[in-house]
Amino acid sequence: MTTYKIVIKKAAQKFIDKQPPKQQQRILAAIKKLPHEGDIDVFKAHEGYYRLRVGDYRILYTVDHGVLTVTVSNADNRGQVYK
Repeated sequence: MTTYKIVIKKAAQKFIDKQPPKQQQRILAAIKKLPHEGDIDVFKAHEGYYRLRVGDYRILYTVDHGVLTVTVSNADNRGQVYK
């Protein structure tokens, strides 16, 4: 399996940092498995984006298969991330 570089943008990192340590570990463990594993779905509102579900949290990201990079652009609670 090909390894992708994970880039977490400032907004997503800020949300992750605010979570309790146990939740941070859970979210980061799920992100490290991208783009191949997890509860992943195409994010229909924005072309090229995907949604990763981790419990009540949602992580929005893009994948660049050319340079093998996953860019996590946003992370938030289920109802807030889509606003």
